[in-house]
Amino acid sequence: MDDTGTRFAARLIAWRWWLLATAVVLAAAAWRPAGALDFDRSIENMFVTEDTGLAAYRQLKQTFGGNEIVLAVYEDPALLETRGIDRLAQISAALLDTPGVAGVLSLATLDEAIQPILRIRYPLSRQEVRITGDSELAMAFRKMLVGYTHSADGQLAAVVCLLDTAASTPRRETVDQLRIKIQSLADGEVIGEAVMVTDGFRHVEEDGRRLGSTCVLLLAATILLCFRSIRWMIVPALIVQLTLLLTRATLTWAGLKLSMVSSMLTAIVTVVATAMVVHVIVRFREFRNLGHPASDALKQTLRVLAVPIAWACVTDAVGFAALLIADVGPVHDFGIMMATGSLLVMVSLILLLPGLVLIGSYDRDPHQAWGERYLDLQLAQLVDVIQQRPGLLAGIAVIVTLLAGAGITQLEVETDFTKNFRANSPIVRGYDTAEERLGGAGIWDIVLPAEKTLEPEYLDRVLALQDRLRTELSGQSLRVLSWADAIEASTPSAGRNLVVPLAQSVMARQMPTFTKALHGQDPDSGRYYYRIMLRSPERRSADEKNRLIADVRRISAEAFPAAEVTGFYVLLAKLIDSITRDQWTSFAAAIAGIGITMLIAFRSFRLAAIAMVPNVAPIFIVTGAMGWYGTKINMGAAMIAAVSLGLSIDSSIHYIFAFQRERRAGQRVISSILAVQQRVGRALVFSTLALIVGFAVLTTSQFIPTVYFGLLVCLTMLGGLLGNLVVLPLLLRLQAEDRDSALPTSVKIQPLTVVRGYR
Repeated sequence: MDDTGTRFAARLIAWRWWLLATAVVLAAAAWRPAGALDFDRSIENMFVTEDTGLAAYRQLKQTFGGNEIVLAVYEDPALLETRGIDRLAQISAALLDTPGVAGVLSLATLDEAIQPILRIRYPLSRQEVRITGDSELAMAFRKMLVGYTHSADGQLAAVVCLLDTAASTPRRETVDQLRIKIQSLADGEVIGEAVMVTDGFRHVEEDGRRLGSTCVLLLAATILLCFRSIRWMIVPALIVQLTLLLTRATLTWAGLKLSMVSSMLTAIVTVVATAMVVHVIVRFREFRNLGHPASDALKQTLRVLAVPIAWACVTDAVGFAALLIADVGPVHDFGIMMATGSLLVMVSLILLLPGLVLIGSYDRDPHQAWGERYLDLQLAQLVDVIQQRPGLLAGIAVIVTLLAGAGITQLEVETDFTKNFRANSPIVRGYDTAEERLGGAGIWDIVLPAEKTLEPEYLDRVLALQDRLRTELSGQSLRVLSWADAIEASTPSAGRNLVVPLAQSVMARQMPTFTKALHGQDPDSGRYYYRIMLRSPERRSADEKNRLIADVRRISAEAFPAAEVTGFYVLLAKLIDSITRDQWTSFAAAIAGIGITMLIAFRSFRLAAIAMVPNVAPIFIVTGAMGWYGTKINMGAAMIAAVSLGLSIDSSIHYIFAFQRERRAGQRVISSILAVQQRVGRALVFSTLALIVGFAVLTTSQFIPTVYFGLLVCLTMLGGLLGNLVVLPLLLRLQAEDRDSALPTSVKIQPLTVVRGYR
């Protein structure tokens, strides 16, 4: 293996200029496609294509013209007065004039539409009825639309804006214009599925730019502080940039798009690549300190590290690839992106590292970090503790893992999707208003098969279904509204069968956009469908949401066997279940995949198992601590198990390969552990420091799953460091047949570089 590694290292150094030239050509070729990588901003991207709930949601959107609604809400104590309606009319007109808005519905637009409807209900009356009045018709419409166009206390106005999904204006621009208008005209807010998705991707894009550059700068500063070398600060930065270009271009060529958790792409590639380079820095410096010329020092470094780094990149990729089994779209896509990026880190290292290290002579050698000698002594003393008290350390590790890990049974999933945004964000403020004043921010629908003409008998069946929902689920704060309510409110009881068709015709003429949004035709099948709109509180537990959805499905199916219950609220409830399931299935897949990888790498089942233990245990501890602390799982938290295992096991790979090298050189177990602890352990500390600094940047994100991911990965990386410096050498010592009874006095707690050079 050493001969193969030596030949490989020698060829990389001999071909370094050709490799650099290849890197330049690839970077130039990747530049344009990398810039063309775009976001998939649809809510459907959050679910797998085969999801049956997603099929019903797509049917809803296709039949009813996009199904994208934005609510513009504002406070007005005089709303139900004439001046309040006049002001609302001006605001409604301004919002309707926004590019990308197909129609608006408000008390003001109803006020305009109520006169023709009045002719139907009271054909002999010549009076003018205002929506603010106390007539039977006005009160019926106001009661019907509580929670949709206004609050129950009549002091909060809501303008329902139906977006035109076929418009050329981007949805983001439409939402931004609506927000600007409602804030300037009435100091209000906008809410809705379209707003949530738009703001989510806005944060993702902003985070992608900000977190990426911040992460690069912080890691550059960390390397400069630790190794006091401009060259070695620039080397990882260039490797990161090439990796990002190649990754983004590869995703574009593959026809993939960025998802809602893609802001982490740059930061994660940065920390993974930097951690790899840190190992090179530490080893290269050791060989230079032993008097090797730069070229020979790099050759020896590559000979020693080529195999561990290759396997580390592979395990990173396997950890990320474990997320491919996820049902949650962004998690699945994140796995593809980062598995690709991890493998391309290895490509970038091969292309850039030899040439960048050896080009020129200025600042070639990294310097010793402040406190590094003290670190070496502490690492050596840690080996002494492992040798003297193995049983105590093993007992503590087992007890801590079991006690903390028991908290996994207490884990809960975050059911409120608005908790993915910071509490002071506009979308959260808007949803707070909807929850408190409009009866709930959860929007969903019942879709029923229908005919082209809605006969009175059909509408009576719909009204009976709606009455059952309101009566049987009265304690669930469920609001129900459909076209049948408007027909019922506008038609007199006498001669109803004759008047209903006329009422439909008049209302369709007065409010054509919303008529199509409630009774439409599927353009593919030609079938007609009828829509009942539901609204319920968003901030409920997953069990409460699922029970409510199940009850609505049961009642709807009893009245209309072909009824479908769907919508954003239903999809998010299913997403919550998927998050919990995905966390453990992807973790199990990561354990299996990485375990097999370790078995191939070490050719020893025992060493493969030993490598897994110090990296799996911290994940159980951190995840269990979340349960004990009451921290709920979101998309970011659901990814940490598989990802952290893939990242932290890199340290075990370097440690075990170095341990095997020492053993093949004839060293006894404890002497080998001491040598590895000081040499590889030092690199592990610096590389983990780089990982933690890099991932800590994610905690400043505006998207809360990114914050969770960054914080939890930092904690698991720290736990993995302790595991690899304490538990791993302890397991290596316990499994060996020729355990030393004591440390050799010639090397006991001395810096290793003083004792001997590396073979």
